[in-house]
Amino acid sequence: MWNIDIFNYTFFQNAIIGIVLVSIASAIVGTYVVCRRMVFVTGGITHASFGGLGLGFYAGLSPALTAGVFAIVSALGVEWLARSGRVREDSAIGVVWALGMALGTIFIFLTPGYVPELSSFLFGNILTIGTTDLILFAIYLAVLVAVVTGFFPVIRSCAFDPNFAATQGLPVRSVNLVMTILTSVCIVLTIRLIGIMLLMSLFTMPQMIAELRTKRMSALIVSAVAISVVCSLAGMALSVVLSVPVSATIVLMLIVVYAAARLCGAVAHYVGNKKEKTAL
Repeated sequence: MWNIDIFNYTFFQNAIIGIVLVSIASAIVGTYVVCRRMVFVTGGITHASFGGLGLGFYAGLSPALTAGVFAIVSALGVEWLARSGRVREDSAIGVVWALGMALGTIFIFLTPGYVPELSSFLFGNILTIGTTDLILFAIYLAVLVAVVTGFFPVIRSCAFDPNFAATQGLPVRSVNLVMTILTSVCIVLTIRLIGIMLLMSLFTMPQMIAELRTKRMSALIVSAVAISVVCSLAGMALSVVLSVPVSATIVLMLIVVYAAARLCGAVAHYVGNKKEKTAL
């Protein structure tokens, strides 16, 4: 049952602002990830950060901080191993993925008592976002937008065809390094709000929906941001009505929109073919 009074609560107002910031950031980063075909890399970084979460709980440190360190180190490690040619990229990702999950499980098992915040990191809880989280995410989003808009032609070239970009003298390694770090930071800032288990959907589904209509990176970013924000807010409203987890409802909403878009595209294609045959 919808209760409009919920908008008067600070925690819900923060959640709305937070979900908008998260949707914009994840759509921008996710477009780069999809265009560069590094979705599996992002999955590895996401799960590797679980080792940092476990270490943070065990050592009494900030789980978000230790997860951030793990994520960045893991991402740079995968980049280095793949670039050196000693290990295939998919193999390096598999090792990092497994290592992070194993270390996280061990550290959490060794942590005395119950770890109540663990479920938030695994499944997310946007309703727990505070003013400090909003400020940090707003600063990150400002930096992300500044970097992407300021160096968009170079980033686009490096994302779609890094080998050709290198022959043109573009700083491919530097661009990949910066974007990898920005991706890692986005993952860490988003984990507690969306959850490790559902984060990949927010990084890929809006782009998959947008790709049904356009292949240009600039249009992909704009479309993905719009789709992500609308679906996230709609999913959040639906979760309040149904009293179910917000993150899971958002992912479900994205999947429904994707299925509807594919269905509309198939129907339009069928109708178009039928008209052509009729004209002949």
